[in-house]
Amino acid sequence: MIPVTGFDGARVGVLGLGRSGLTAARALQAGGAVPVCWDDNPAARAAAEAEGFTCADPGRAGAIDGLAALIVSPGIPHLYPAPNPVVAAALAAGVPVDNDIGLFFRSLATRDWDRYDTAPRVVAVTGSNGKSTTAALIHHLLAAAGRPAQLAGNIGRGVLDIDPPGDGAVVVLELSSYQTELARALTPDVGVFTNLSPDHLDRHGGIGGYFAAKRRLFAEGGPDRAVIGVDEDAGRFLAGQLAEAPSDDRVIRVSSGQKLGGPGWSVFARKGFLSEYRKGRQVGSIDLRDITGLPGAHNHQNACAAYAAVRALGLAPRAIEAGLRSFGGLPHRSQVFATAGGVTYVNDSKATNVDSAARALASFPRIRWICGGLEKEGGLAALAGATGAVVRAYVIGREAAAFAMQLDVESEVCTTMAAAVARAIEDAGPGETVLLAPAAASFDQYDSFEKRGEDFMAEVRRRLAG
Repeated sequence: MIPVTGFDGARVGVLGLGRSGLTAARALQAGGAVPVCWDDNPAARAAAEAEGFTCADPGRAGAIDGLAALIVSPGIPHLYPAPNPVVAAALAAGVPVDNDIGLFFRSLATRDWDRYDTAPRVVAVTGSNGKSTTAALIHHLLAAAGRPAQLAGNIGRGVLDIDPPGDGAVVVLELSSYQTELARALTPDVGVFTNLSPDHLDRHGGIGGYFAAKRRLFAEGGPDRAVIGVDEDAGRFLAGQLAEAPSDDRVIRVSSGQKLGGPGWSVFARKGFLSEYRKGRQVGSIDLRDITGLPGAHNHQNACAAYAAVRALGLAPRAIEAGLRSFGGLPHRSQVFATAGGVTYVNDSKATNVDSAARALASFPRIRWICGGLEKEGGLAALAGATGAVVRAYVIGREAAAFAMQLDVESEVCTTMAAAVARAIEDAGPGETVLLAPAAASFDQYDSFEKRGEDFMAEVRRRLAG
């Protein structure tokens, strides 16, 4: 655990008692603070009280008075579409509002670091798509090279729940826009921006607010090195804002699909080959085509970003290549989990928006596409032109018929996962891929995208075994 510093003896409110909130309460207490906790869910309050924490309704008159800070869980809005009433009361009373990410960055460094030969480093990854894979891949590359590393944040453990890092250790964080938008301290050594596509627009008041939340990772403290995906306008703009000159190698530009030139530092993938260029000269190259854990151009972009991040930490290209080849991929993210009769089965349930689904559709030939669910703001227009490899779509979800009408491919309304899998397996032939890439959220039928992916894999395995 990382004890939170700076609040010794002070009362600190903790709003939301999920994984991050309860861990924040423990870390505050470990640092000498007095947490005052609340969650609208009685079961969550009971769990906190069972650990000895005081729960008090912050909505009652005067409850905010005397708090040194209010720590808010990521799912609780503080501005858009409307502030949570407790957050609004704290802001009106001048009580600082923060989250566990801000507490982490203000508390990580200790006097123990003075005796280390190499101070611990923090790599923080954000973006719309690919950040989980990129963060996990960075962690894997470090571990494979023998560097002590921990993975936390939006993936793995809560940031305050990790062990205090030792000499030369690295903490890899995946950070969502919900986490970066509120943290009062954001000071990674290496910051990674994968890409930007519309998502969570209601929470951020539009695409500009969404980008602003991501940009804070690079603007609030300024990482020593910034790894920026430049395949979209937002990334190119961000790289341009951060670089002092074309040769400024504090900014490492990454791309999948285009060769990057100029005198700076860049890493890009074209036709399956990763290349690293510095000062106009190639200094590294890796063939990604036969690395099964990283299929498709979108994963090649993830590989470029991870490669750049660990190169900034001093890993050699040969060590990185060995780590890439041993990476097994993440569940529910272009996960090849079965082959039978010449047909490949891929679970990309994490493709919850149209951009991530389009990336998955570009990764495989002759696709039997299972899609549908709770449609996100903006509709499916961005899928136009991305479905060239799709032989047929099998649409699930409560609004499957309406979803199918928006597709530019032959489709079949199946509604349930069981029916979609049955029809896709019946139709699929050798050389084809049955791909779950929903382009929608799961909450109309499932508690999470993980549950949806697990159901898909279970149905496939049951029918293949039968």
